[in-house]
Amino acid sequence: MYKVLIVEDDPTVRRGLCTTIRWEELRCRVVGEAPNGEEGVEMAEKFSPDIVITDVKMPRMDGVEMIRQLRKNGCQARFIILTAYSDFGYAQSAIRLGVSDYLLKPLRDGAIEEAVQAVTKADRPGTEERPVLPDFDPGRHFKAKYVDEALEFIRSRYREDINIGMVAGYLDLSEGYLSRILKRETGYSFTEYLTTYRIWRSMEYLRDCRIKVYEAAEKVGYQDTAYFSSQFKKIVGMSPSEYQSRCR
Repeated sequence: MYKVLIVEDDPTVRRGLCTTIRWEELRCRVVGEAPNGEEGVEMAEKFSPDIVITDVKMPRMDGVEMIRQLRKNGCQARFIILTAYSDFGYAQSAIRLGVSDYLLKPLRDGAIEEAVQAVTKADRPGTEERPVLPDFDPGRHFKAKYVDEALEFIRSRYREDINIGMVAGYLDLSEGYLSRILKRETGYSFTEYLTTYRIWRSMEYLRDCRIKVYEAAEKVGYQDTAYFSSQFKKIVGMSPSEYQSRCR
């Protein structure tokens, strides 16, 4: 069973999410609920949920900041955001933090169930091609000073037009030195790691069959879908559409 945490400041909505959805049919159970992001962090650390369903606008700590803190603390849960606010700035922040879905209120019937099923399906054996990027582990930590910080910079801003000069400046290092330690420790150059991370993230999006290839490309920082597709095929060994079809 997947453990679910509900974080929502409206008590009526929160109670409805807890009681009206047939969680057992989704192979899930609600392990906790919280009225704001601050308590959500505490509950997540206590129960280690697999899925967190959270509102964005909440008192004391909003949903995006809660996700940011949990990610920083190593939380590997899948996040589904619910909000009545269609401000794209929130969507961008959420996407950078790797949320699995972003749903606008009022929710249509079945939206939560579909989002949860997409998350749990992605975790089942046989729902993705294996091995895919077998040597790439974005969560791996390195002993060399600055390497983890450089990789965290990439992971937090991979959708932007970043380069090694920006990261070196952020860390107050020379580009040459940063380039050498990245290659030595990770086996990837800066550009290779950035590209591979973008493609790895796009694979997560493509496992949701509702996401179009061009949408997945945009979500990971590519405006040119044809270029994205060529990079994807070079790294994964098949086109994005082929990968998505095999995930079905």
